[in-house]
Amino acid sequence: MTVRYFAAAAEASGVEEEQLELGDGATVGALRDTLLARYGAAMERVMRSGSFLVGGRVERDPAAVLGEQVDILPPFAGG
Repeated sequence: MTVRYFAAAAEASGVEEEQLELGDGATVGALRDTLLARYGAAMERVMRSGSFLVGGRVERDPAAVLGEQVDILPPFAGG
């Protein structure tokens, strides 16, 4: 799958995009665990209030199945 990182998520990972192999039926929770293991505390801070965009929808359910592309979005501020 293609994982794209934006703003603080890109800073935490050091890349804007990468390919990951998590296997068929991989979930948001599995991706989260993989990214935390790979990128540590910096990514944990982003994920605490950031979002996963899967198939054009914001997905926070750890059991949600991923698609071929996932965007990691930092928390948004503003009004």
